[in-house]
Amino acid sequence: MPQNKFVVEIEKAKEAADGRPSLGPVYRNVLAKDGFRPPAAGIESCWDIFRLSVEKYPQNPILGEREMINGKAGRYVWLTYEDVYDIVLKVGASIRSCGVQQGARCGIYGANCVKWVISMQACNALGLYCVPLYDTLGAGAVEYIICHAEISITFVEETKIAEVLKTFPNTKKYLKTLVSFGKVTAEQKQAAENAGLAIYSWAQFLQLGKNEPFDLPIKKKIDICTIMYTSGTTGDPKGVMISNESILSIISGVNHSLESMNDEFRARDVYLSYLPLAHIFDRVLEELLISTGASIGFWQGDIKLLIEDIKELKPTVLCAVPRVLDRIYAGVIEKTSSSGLIKQALFNIAYSYKLRYMNKGYKQVEAAPILDRIVFSKVKESLGGNVRLILSGAAPLATNVETFLRVVSCAHVLQGYGLTETCAGSFVARPDELGMIGTVGPPLPNVEVCLESVPEMGYDALSSTPRGEICIRGKVLFSGYYKSEDLTKEVMIDGWFHTGDIGEWQPDGSMKIIDRKKNIFKLSQGEYVSVENLENIYSLGSVIDSIWIYGNSYESFLVAVVNPNKQFLESWAEENGVAGEFTTICDHPKAKSYILEELAKTGKEKKLKGFEFIKSIHLDPIPFDMDRNLLTPTYKKKRASFLKYYQNVIDDMYKSKSSK
Repeated sequence: MPQNKFVVEIEKAKEAADGRPSLGPVYRNVLAKDGFRPPAAGIESCWDIFRLSVEKYPQNPILGEREMINGKAGRYVWLTYEDVYDIVLKVGASIRSCGVQQGARCGIYGANCVKWVISMQACNALGLYCVPLYDTLGAGAVEYIICHAEISITFVEETKIAEVLKTFPNTKKYLKTLVSFGKVTAEQKQAAENAGLAIYSWAQFLQLGKNEPFDLPIKKKIDICTIMYTSGTTGDPKGVMISNESILSIISGVNHSLESMNDEFRARDVYLSYLPLAHIFDRVLEELLISTGASIGFWQGDIKLLIEDIKELKPTVLCAVPRVLDRIYAGVIEKTSSSGLIKQALFNIAYSYKLRYMNKGYKQVEAAPILDRIVFSKVKESLGGNVRLILSGAAPLATNVETFLRVVSCAHVLQGYGLTETCAGSFVARPDELGMIGTVGPPLPNVEVCLESVPEMGYDALSSTPRGEICIRGKVLFSGYYKSEDLTKEVMIDGWFHTGDIGEWQPDGSMKIIDRKKNIFKLSQGEYVSVENLENIYSLGSVIDSIWIYGNSYESFLVAVVNPNKQFLESWAEENGVAGEFTTICDHPKAKSYILEELAKTGKEKKLKGFEFIKSIHLDPIPFDMDRNLLTPTYKKKRASFLKYYQNVIDDMYKSKSSK
């Protein structure tokens, strides 16, 4: 059971009753052993967060974008808190002039930008439900959400106007006003008018409410401020209703946690906004940064130019999904490998030295300050030179990547865990605690956590090493799924939100995510397979970047599609006389045998059972992506889409293996 280093037990375990699984003890972060810290006085809504920061930091830069000069991105140009406040009130007046009242639903469709946040703050000001639409969604999902949420007005990126117009006439009943972040063409205006839709350019819209003063409505903590539609791995998106209180609670909890580490956000902090604002992770972080008077700079919208944006902005806080951190890791490794044998050897010696002292308990900044200046400062400069805090979320971060970045980035690298339904953060690891690598840390001091046994998967919340479904309780939780009471009741039981993720308490009170409750199936011989757990285990091997494992009740063994690590496979190919481009190498039978052998080594090291070993693989040189509908915008695998996309490959693997 967890010791009282980072968590404290507040309720005893409960044995199974009435056919329900057993619940383990209930824990809180030790910082909240006597209760949760309330939000700051005078703050009742998300609008109050912004309003009070405008009063405290009127001339601080808040939102910035790179100016374009002859088609090239230049320096960042900033609006102050006071500037944005004035524009938000103009947008609010124009929204009201369209007849949109408190409690109505307002869509925002596009990539992160200054006008996205201004539109969001206008929703906060008027007490509207902000309904973000992922900028990667197509017309089908956009149509569903507009109709399901009954959106009456939508702010839209200029390039996405056509996608919205495709939803007509099916959305005509609800959508009445469309506002472009930029211009509107004559053809678009005509198409909108034919559909009975009022459409405005940004400049036109700001003039609508020019002479119509209005009073801002009173907002309450319990009011819904946003409905976030989860991208979902199956079925239609679910509308997660988030209240003002949920966001205020998470801000209070994160602040409490960061203050205890001397890592709290400050007015001089600079944040790069590139993770989708349509996802709760970035939305909450931006609300948190705004509450401290910090600055938010936006990327250009091109992942290939992200490092360039980082170097220009010089952020102090960087939030990322593992795929971005994997690229940073690979970039450093590649640069080091190509720098020559002597420099590479010196880098490796410096890395080993600093890691050894960090393992002895030295803080990251104290472990090797001279080496930080001489060797690792180059890595820090590649991230702009000012990064002090890197937060990773949305998916598990590989332990080798986390360890590497904790050493070489000269910043605190913290992995966290949460869901849209828990308003993003529920757990966050702590700096200078290397024992937490591979975990998501202890719970934040604004939630209570327990594990529920999952007998059919062999997970026991009452065992000496407690494992089970992670259940979360607190004011941070969502208010339910919009128009889906039945779905809400499935996951909210006796005040506990059942996450569907399987966790394992660590001795220090941190949590390790080890499995997913729903990703379990039975092979033909009757053995249960926990596929996500296996994918996590096989991903520990350095020869692969990603893996999707498949099996079903009609087959006796597992097969997989693998994204091999390009550097490792090309190096192997050169040593073994396999010629050709990376794509050609992936098709070579010897390459498949090599990767399969490496996976088998990992399986043996982790003492997997015979039926958990993969018997056949397909090597795909193209990383799993959203373009092929294989991943959600938060990089979760869409298993049904994987099966559909790779069905022929799966059939061939089973056919060829069974014929031998």
